[in-house]
Amino acid sequence: MQRTYHKWFSPHLDRDMELLVFGHAGTRVLVFPTRRGRFYEYEDFGLVQTLAEKIEKGWLQLYCVDSIDRESIYNRHIHPYHRIRRHEQYEAYILNEVIPLSQQLNPHPFLISHGCSLGAYHAMNIALRHPQQFGKVVALSGRYALSEPIAEFRSLFDDYYDEDIYYNSPNHFLPNLSDPDLLDQLRKLEFVMTIGNEDPFLDSNVQLCEGLRAKGIPHELHIWQGRAHQVEDWKKMVEIYL
Repeated sequence: MQRTYHKWFSPHLDRDMELLVFGHAGTRVLVFPTRRGRFYEYEDFGLVQTLAEKIEKGWLQLYCVDSIDRESIYNRHIHPYHRIRRHEQYEAYILNEVIPLSQQLNPHPFLISHGCSLGAYHAMNIALRHPQQFGKVVALSGRYALSEPIAEFRSLFDDYYDEDIYYNSPNHFLPNLSDPDLLDQLRKLEFVMTIGNEDPFLDSNVQLCEGLRAKGIPHELHIWQGRAHQVEDWKKMVEIYL
C-alpha cells in the first residue's frame, strides 16, 4: 500500500501541519480524527488496514488530516469567541490547502468527507457548509450541536453563543436553510450516518435526520446495537459504508 507523509507551513493556521495519504488512486476520502486526535490515528486504530483491499485496488485514497481541537473547540484557556474562530481557520486550511493538494495528487472528481466521533462532526459540518466540494459524507457516532451539553459531555462553548457557533452547528442552521442553490447542491450529496442505540448522541443524529428530511435531502441513518462508539465498531462500519 502506498503511504505518503506530507508536512508544510499553513498560512491559514500560522503553524506547521501534517497529514498522511494512503493509496494511489480512486475516490478521495478526507478523514478527520476523533476529538484532539492526530493525523496518524486512523492508521493506529487499524482502520486503514480494515480498508486495505479497497485502497490497494485503487478504489479509495485516504487523506488523514491532523486536528487542532486543542487550540480551538477544546481549548478552555481561551474565550469561546476565539475557539470558534480558530475552528474556522482550520476549515479554511482544509478547503484551501488540503483539498487542493488532494486534487493535485489525484484527479478523481469524487470526494468523501468522513470521520468518527468528533471527526464525524467535522466531516458533516464542512460538507453541509460547502457541499460543492463533496460527493458523500460518512459520519460515524457523531454529535452535531457542540454548544449543547449531552449526558456527560459538556458544552464546548460554555454559556457563550454567537452567529459563528450557530453556523457551525448543523442541527441549528440546517432547519433554517432556504437558499435554493445551496439546497440543490445538498440534495446531490450522499449522507450516511451511524449511531448506537445506547449512544448519548442518538438524539443528535435523529434531529439531524429530521432536518435533512424536512429539506428533501436524501440520507441514511443506521442505528447499531449498544453504544457502538469504539474502534472495533468503527472497523465494522467502514467495511460496510465506506
